[in-house]
Amino acid sequence: MTATQAVPTLLLIAIAAVLAPILSDASRRLVPVPEVVIQIVLGILIGPSVLALTRPSSVVTALSDLGLTYLMFLAGLELDVSRMREGRFSRAVTAWLGSLVLALGVGALLHATGLVLDTVVVGLCLTTTALTTLLPILRDSGVLKSSFGPTVLSVGAIGEFGPILAVALLLTSHDDRLTVLTLVLFTAVAVAAALLAVRVHPPRLVAMLGRHLHSSSQLPVRISVTLVVFLVYLATKLSLDVLLGAFAAGVIVRLFIRGENTEQITSKLEAIGFGFLIPIFFIETGINLDLHALEHQPRVLLLVPVFALLFLFTRGLPTLVVYRRVLDRAQLTALSILSSTALPLVVVITTIGVDEHKMKPQNASALVAAGMLSVLVFPILGLRPLRAKAQTPPSEEAISGGDP
Repeated sequence: MTATQAVPTLLLIAIAAVLAPILSDASRRLVPVPEVVIQIVLGILIGPSVLALTRPSSVVTALSDLGLTYLMFLAGLELDVSRMREGRFSRAVTAWLGSLVLALGVGALLHATGLVLDTVVVGLCLTTTALTTLLPILRDSGVLKSSFGPTVLSVGAIGEFGPILAVALLLTSHDDRLTVLTLVLFTAVAVAAALLAVRVHPPRLVAMLGRHLHSSSQLPVRISVTLVVFLVYLATKLSLDVLLGAFAAGVIVRLFIRGENTEQITSKLEAIGFGFLIPIFFIETGINLDLHALEHQPRVLLLVPVFALLFLFTRGLPTLVVYRRVLDRAQLTALSILSSTALPLVVVITTIGVDEHKMKPQNASALVAAGMLSVLVFPILGLRPLRAKAQTPPSEEAISGGDP
């Protein structure tokens, strides 16, 4: 399909992208519905499963892939290492590794029963945390500005970076030794770029970037986008997943733009993603969702709440165990539930699984639907104990604030 033929589908996606925040805002009076859920639902509505208003298009698919890549870039951009250290970073890593072991065990059990085709694909889906989806909710609720914020950020960031790294290691190459070598090479390049970003800030360069921040050239933004494309290209050439390159680019850009113009540059980069590319990815996800499998196969429909509970089991339980001695009851409950929220990477991993014939399309639909359910329900449940705590007089019992 040519670009011109793709315009009607793009117009529908654009209309859906405009309606999504309006509907999300209107839903706050009853049950707050995250915008990403509404985007996927609107995609289902205009897609072949319901109204069949859209047509397959290589142009839309390319923009959707770019939106996914940019989503991972913004996830890396949100990675503030200094704040993550405040949030007990080592515990976040330990909790995720526990989730990985538990999830692979669950995946092996499901594979043994014949319910799924591959242990790893399902297992990785169960280890993710939807930090990029949670961030607007956490900002609006004031969690990020609280002393609890760095802990949520640490757990969420590892819940995104860990699965991305695991995808690069386990799903995109058949030669383990070659994968490890290329991953080491990619890491070396990324670390070198990060060190350059931290240490090299010549006054003339800083002044030039400042001058062009508000000009038509938008030089800092162009440099950031160029870095994304470069690291994605490098990851592709090394047979690694492009998401790893995008995430690394976000981390490096975050290090480079530290200073008085950080918020301005970040807002411009977020405008490109959330204002244009990322909604295309989520809406097309809804368009491609196999709704008929959920409607006509009761067993597949039953998998939706099962997978949602497995998110809580495999992601929430290790978090609960690892942080039990350093958080109070309200924070611990909130953290374990919020860490179980999953969606963007579930979409990514299931897409890879279906493309490589390692996952049944109906199971992919059930996992995505479970991710939507988790994004809809878990933030509400997770924030409830924090709100109750805020309305309760402080307890005289001292709560430990550091690692024992």
